[in-house]
Amino acid sequence: MSDRITPSDVSKVASLARLTLTDDELATATTELSAMLDHFAEIDALDLDGVEPMNNPTHLVNVMRDDVVGETLDRDEVLAAAPLAEDDRFRVPPILGLDD
Repeated sequence: MSDRITPSDVSKVASLARLTLTDDELATATTELSAMLDHFAEIDALDLDGVEPMNNPTHLVNVMRDDVVGETLDRDEVLAAAPLAEDDRFRVPPILGLDD
């Protein structure tokens, strides 16, 4: 285990995240986070001069279609088929603030 992170560091972060860790969980998290930080340090130590950053490993591109205005449904026809309409809108039962 490295000296990069201590159990008190992990405990503080867990407290800020509103997490409650047992002593065993704290020890496990400290060990795992320490191993991650050691691995990141190994990556930081690599000589990457001249290596071009990669932003997309698959070189795939989104295929987008043009926005084309098409036929739409008639508002009056749609509202006529609705179970309940009011003021040119659908009327739906409330879902918030009910005291059930």
